[in-house]
Amino acid sequence: MRISELSRTSGVSVASIKYYTREGLIAAGERVGYNQTRYDDSHVARLKLIRALITGGGLSIAATQNVLAAVDDDQLELGDVFAVAQRASSLAPETQPSPSATERVLSFVRDHGWDVGASNPGIAMVASALESFDEVSRTDLIEILTPYAGAADRIAESDLDNVPVDEARERSAETIVVGTVLGDTILAGLRRIAQEHHSKLRIAAATSAPDHEHA
Repeated sequence: MRISELSRTSGVSVASIKYYTREGLIAAGERVGYNQTRYDDSHVARLKLIRALITGGGLSIAATQNVLAAVDDDQLELGDVFAVAQRASSLAPETQPSPSATERVLSFVRDHGWDVGASNPGIAMVASALESFDEVSRTDLIEILTPYAGAADRIAESDLDNVPVDEARERSAETIVVGTVLGDTILAGLRRIAQEHHSKLRIAAATSAPDHEHA
């Protein structure tokens, strides 16, 4: 197919396709004549993956390059692909948390029985949040760590359950990066939906309680 057809099929503009090609996110098409290039279904799939990471997951071009390089590297273990996807999709704190805050998180991780390296981006994210709790004098909110950890355990297991073990390595790597990047968006969205639902339930219960007691 020509680039115009590739654009229609993938939903990506011709200008973006050329840009992604220059940046190395997508392989160049096959030259079949003067000023004429041919593309195939693999280019369509790649463009859809790129758009999922950038539009759906909010990744930058640079982060997307890193993620796609991990997908393409057959020598990279899937566990390392997870690490690349996590770093690409993690919102790094503006300033590094203090060593004491970091140690609080590492201690919690050890107590929880998790085998996690100190370089995991989640360590700095949680440590920075704990410092913010301290700054606004809401250390009581640190109690959410335990229930959040329980939920995170179940979510992580679900993430791993969805990684195919009997398919090509590239397919598994794609599942990892898409699931990690877009999973953050889904999780944040579902949390907001659930918060509204449960707040309405509690407000309704509080409103009806006096009537119930009076009866």
